[in-house]
Order: sequence, then C-alpha cells, then structure tokens
Amino acid sequence: MFRGSHKITLDAKGRMVMPNRYRERLQERCQGQLVVTVDRDQCLLIYPQPDWEEIERKLMKLPTLNEQARRLQRLMVGHATDIELDGHGRLLLPQQLREFASLDRNGVLLGQGNRFELWDEQRWTQHRDAWLQAVDTPVGLPAELETLSL
Repeated sequence: MFRGSHKITLDAKGRMVMPNRYRERLQERCQGQLVVTVDRDQCLLIYPQPDWEEIERKLMKLPTLNEQARRLQRLMVGHATDIELDGHGRLLLPQQLREFASLDRNGVLLGQGNRFELWDEQRWTQHRDAWLQAVDTPVGLPAELETLSL
C-alpha cells in the first residue's frame, strides 16, 4: 500500500525522483515497471504494471456501446504509457502527459493505496483547499460512505 504525500521536482527532461520509501516496494512488486495515465481530475495516475493490467482488463470489459464507458477507456487506456524506474530511482514522464496535468517543475505525489496520483503543486493546493471547504457544507454523503467510520 502506498500512502502519504511528497513534494517532488521535475527536472528539465521531465524526470521525477520516486521517494526512497517506495522504491524497494516497487522493485519487489513490479521490478520498477510502471504505467502512467491520465485522470479526470487532470492529474496523472501511476500504477505498478501488474495492478494496471488488472484495471485495464476491467476497463476493456465495459460495454462499448455505453458512451461513458468508451470515454473512460479512451482516456485511461488510450493515454496509458509504460515507464520504468531507472537506476537512480527516476521516472521519465512523457511530455504529452506532463502537459495534460500542467506539470512543469513542482508537483505533489500522493500515495493512494495501489497507485499514486501526481499533481501540479498549485493545482493540488487549489483542489485540496476547495475539498476541505466543501466538507463544511451540508451536502450529504453518498450511500456508500454513510456507514464508514474513521
């Protein structure tokens, strides 16, 4: 399980250094083989390759006559790119995906269980602050969350 947030910096070539605390787990889990793709929140999702392959199978089983399913397949599978941790623990992020997520120099890497989210730092801060403010508004919880205890 990946958890926690880390500020990261991208170099001029679009490489980021994976935090040390995750490198050994990634080597054990997937030999440093990862998949990066887009998310609807305009961040990037980074999965160990075996976890991504399971998700990709589920996505491709969705009914292709369903417009929303096709959109999700096009976005997530269509932008999925294999990447690899190099000997220095760096990932080279494709330019097209960096542009999608507005990643230039400063980012935030969030561990999210079986995957990571990679955000532009400014976009992350704006979203996080908006989500924190929304918690104070009486909108109500989806049924799936009503029984959750934290």
